[in-house]
Amino acid sequence: MADLAGVASNSQWRKYTGGAEPRAMSPHILFFMAAQLALDDSELTRVLDKMKEIGASL
Repeated sequence: MADLAGVASNSQWRKYTGGAEPRAMSPHILFFMAAQLALDDSELTRVLDKMKEIGASL
């Protein structure tokens, strides 16, 4: 789940899912997770290509 959410480690992921006061998940992390679950490989490639086009280095 940490990989899917793009967080550094399992211990970071647990901050969102456990303890007395779990951390609120930001919309961009939730969007990132949903995109990976909903889009097929060609669609994800289109998104990554667009990101590169507008200046991202991946």
